Amino acid sequence: MSEERVKEAAEESKASVAEEKTVRSETIYEGRLLKIRLEDVALPDGRRKKREIVVHPGASAVLALRRKQSGEEILLVEQFRKAVQRSTLEIPAGTLEAGETPASCAKRELLEETGYSAERFEKLLSFFPSPGYSTEVIHIFKAEGLRKVEERSELKVRFLTLEDAISRIKRGEIMDGKTIIALMLCQAFSANERRW
Repeated sequence: MSEERVKEAAEESKASVAEEKTVRSETIYEGRLLKIRLEDVALPDGRRKKREIVVHPGASAVLALRRKQSGEEILLVEQFRKAVQRSTLEIPAGTLEAGETPASCAKRELLEETGYSAERFEKLLSFFPSPGYSTEVIHIFKAEGLRKVEERSELKVRFLTLEDAISRIKRGEIMDGKTIIALMLCQAFSANERRW
């Protein structure tokens, strides 16, 4: 979904649902990556509520595909995530830097996290991972024509078949939302034998 389409969808949503009006907004925390805003809002029926909103710059994620004679493989990275106190298996992803486009972020993150670059990038979709309390939008790109250009040792890079990755979702080994969305999208297109 293009940036323009995301904005159009937001405008369409505003027209169809009663909007909360911000009465007061205060930034109560500002860190390196995130801000937290406390907002007093007026509901359409006149009641007042408080909203805690995480302001996030957005992120890009990459469904990187490698073609082999035996079939297609998906590049994943394994890393420890302090917030959930465990290692996760995820598609490469990262936060947008100031002034950076989602496409540039996707290319940078693929290289930084895996040492791979890609000949082709295609935007698949954008989504809100937690619209109840966060402004974050994640943009998922498909990357093909992978080639190793740098050695990286910080994160473990793994290639899995789609079938293996889907099995790991079912077993609870892959629990990252953006990764599940990307893999399910890949599976849907594979099942219908349609290209993006």
